Amino acid sequence: MNTDATRDAVVEAGWQAVRDDGRVRVELLAAACAEPRLRRLFPWTGMGELHFSRCTEWPWTWDIPYIQPAAGGTYWVSGPRRSETVGPAATAQEAVAMVVRRLPAGCGPAFLGTAEELAAQEAAQQPRS
Repeated sequence: MNTDATRDAVVEAGWQAVRDDGRVRVELLAAACAEPRLRRLFPWTGMGELHFSRCTEWPWTWDIPYIQPAAGGTYWVSGPRRSETVGPAATAQEAVAMVVRRLPAGCGPAFLGTAEELAAQEAAQQPRS
């Protein structure tokens, strides 16, 4: 299997694991899966939150906002760091759009490996002066 196919299979397995986990609201998961720019990232959950990583292995990247469930079926978008907040979203689609607007430049598809390996690859690709 080539690297792209392997990566795609790993990312899809991540999405399936989030579906199977049941901690993320169904409508949020559907909205995130329907957005191609998020669908190619690696998803993970924590405390009912939906996170997106630019790499497929732990430790995940923490440079993309994440979505938290809020009261009354609404959402709260935070991040990328826990101390940062983006704001409330009335619907899952609105929350997804808020994340997409804040994706890092050149984001995705997910890197097959860890955050450290991704950082090393990105550093190696930087032009030397």
